[in-house]
Amino acid sequence: MGIDRYINRIGEWLNGSGENAGIVISSRIRLARNIKGIPFSIFASERDCNEVAKMACFAFSKSSYLANADIIDLRDINDLGRQFLMERHLISIEAAKGQNGLVAIGDKEMISVMVNEEDHLRLQIMGSGLGLLSLWRVISQIDDTLSRNLDYATSLNWGYLTACPTNVGTGMRASVYIHLPALTITNQINKVLKAVSQLGLAIRGIHGEGTESLGNLFQISNQITLGQTEDEIADNIERVTRQIISHEQTAQKNLLEKASKSIEDRIFRAYGILKYSRLISSKETLNLLSQVRLGVNMGYLMIPLSTLNELLIIIQPAHVQKIAGRILGPKARDEKRAEIIRQRLSQ
Repeated sequence: MGIDRYINRIGEWLNGSGENAGIVISSRIRLARNIKGIPFSIFASERDCNEVAKMACFAFSKSSYLANADIIDLRDINDLGRQFLMERHLISIEAAKGQNGLVAIGDKEMISVMVNEEDHLRLQIMGSGLGLLSLWRVISQIDDTLSRNLDYATSLNWGYLTACPTNVGTGMRASVYIHLPALTITNQINKVLKAVSQLGLAIRGIHGEGTESLGNLFQISNQITLGQTEDEIADNIERVTRQIISHEQTAQKNLLEKASKSIEDRIFRAYGILKYSRLISSKETLNLLSQVRLGVNMGYLMIPLSTLNELLIIIQPAHVQKIAGRILGPKARDEKRAEIIRQRLSQ
């Protein structure tokens, strides 16, 4: 079966539950860890990487959270399979390009651990809606169980030692995956994102650093990992996110009051294209899904958030081809994507 077992299911972190799930699609905590006495992955030999993988798998087997995880050796899957895992946010772009990596995927895809990425281990946990502090408490326990069998590289002065200096300290990146269509429509988005940046937070595209923002979707995360505790980092992002949510809700309310017919037309046009198109690109899909999601939040449409969240994942190129069961050219992908969307919106 391999990774094909994931084709017809979706991660629990996309179930549309949790605080403010209509605007915050998901929250994520990621921890960077390295093993003492072994060179960082970028300097490590193949033998070093194999040793890290062996040690990590032993630690997983002793963890109640990961003992039954799927262990996938990325050397055993092709480029399409790697892209498929990346589209599901289970591995990073760096892991997809790596030569000696593996990933452990926990139950319901909420927990995953990349091995031999930029750092020896990248632990991550994802959850639906806004909930960074609760996710931190869980991943902290996972980290503690792994540390009983792995001697992490640490410093009394600098905390956890990492391959990139920007991760030194806690080694923690906390982020929210947020949808802000009304702020974009009302031309307030640049002002809000500038304010977020001035607060020391980073704004990235849908697949993280270096990727494009599409469909009014953004990742907001901390830039500082040193000098703050993990609770302070998570709490700060949650507080800022709640302020952004308030601005988005106000913008949605203003649209309803001042341009209801225009917005209603925009939403139903987007819904109509998605439901009846025969050819559609992933970029166009994301932009149309943004309007439909806005329509759900404003009460114009009754579509489960879980369906819209699932579509964000399965309309991507590798997923479309995995669902089709074969490699597809661009036009055939657009045709299959349209078919998938019609099926999901008709359920």
